[in-house]
Amino acid sequence: MSDFLNELRLKASGLSRVVVLPESDDERVLLACDELLKDKLCKIILLGDKDEILMKASKLNCDLGSANFINPANNEYLEDFSNSLYELRKNKGLSKSQADELIKDRTYFGTMLVYKGLAHAMVSGASTTTAQTIRPALQFVKMKPGVSSVSGSFIMCLKDKVWIFADCAICPKPSVDELAGIALATASTARGFGLEPKVAMLSYATANSAQGEMVDFVREAMLKARALDSTLSIDGPMQFDASVDEKVAKLKMPDSCVAGRANVFIFPDLNAGNICYKAVQRASNAVAIGPILQGLNKPINDLSRGCSVEDIVNTVLVSCLQE
Repeated sequence: MSDFLNELRLKASGLSRVVVLPESDDERVLLACDELLKDKLCKIILLGDKDEILMKASKLNCDLGSANFINPANNEYLEDFSNSLYELRKNKGLSKSQADELIKDRTYFGTMLVYKGLAHAMVSGASTTTAQTIRPALQFVKMKPGVSSVSGSFIMCLKDKVWIFADCAICPKPSVDELAGIALATASTARGFGLEPKVAMLSYATANSAQGEMVDFVREAMLKARALDSTLSIDGPMQFDASVDEKVAKLKMPDSCVAGRANVFIFPDLNAGNICYKAVQRASNAVAIGPILQGLNKPINDLSRGCSVEDIVNTVLVSCLQE
C-alpha cells in the first residue's frame, strides 16, 4: 500500500466521520463496509431492510454489527425529509405527494441525510448511473458559490507519485469558463489532500507549436483560470510528455514553472479525461480513486459500476476527508 493510501486511512480514522452507502444490495459495498468498520476508519449508515442486509452480510462473512441501518421506506425521518424536499423543490413543480414518494428513493434519502448533517458524505454508484447519483445533490445540496459546473477528478496513485486527473466523469464538452473552473476546483482538491498543485492544461500541442480551435480553447481556459487565481501554478496548452518530462519541457516550454513538474492534469473534454485515466490505471496498475465530485456544497461521491471493493473503500476514505 502506498504512503498516500496509508495517510488517507490514518486521517480518516482520526475524524470518525459518518458515511452513508445506499446500495446495501451490492456485495462489494457490504465487503467494503466490513473492512471500513473492522479497521475503524469511519462510521457507516447502510440503507435498506436491516434483517435482509445482515442475512446477506452473514453469507459473505461480513461483520456489520456496528453499522447503522435505515430503511428509506419506513423510518423516523420520513415526514421531516419529505417536507424539506417539498419546500426545496416546490418552485420546480414538485407536489407534496411526489415528495412523499421520491424521498423513499435510496439515493434521495441518502443525499438528504447528508444535507441535514446526519451523515458527512454519501458514496453511491456501484449499481446506479452517475446521473442517478448526482441528480438529488444538484437539486438541493447545490453547488458552491462561484462554481459553474460539477466535475469529477481521480487521484491516480502510481508507484512513486500521486497525480490528479480531471474532468474524467461529468462534463462532456466544457465551455472555456467551465474548463477554467474545473482547473481551479481540481487544484483545490489537490491542496485538500496535501499536494501543492502544478496544473497542466493538456492539449495536442504545446505552447505555440500548433494552431487550432481546440488549442486556442485550452489556452483561453488557462488564461481565465490564471486570472481568477493569480497565485496558482498553471500553464498550457501542453502535451502530456511536456507536462511530466523535464527534458521535453526544456525543449518545448523552457520558461514554464509547470512543464516537466505537473501533478494536476486538466483534459480538454470528458472523452480525453475518461479514456486517459482508465488507460493509466490499467497499463501501470495505478490505484485510481474517484470520481471525486468537485463543486458541491457537501461530499457526494460517485462510483464506477465496475468498481472493486478496494475502490469503494478508497472513495469512502476520500469522502471522509472532503469538506
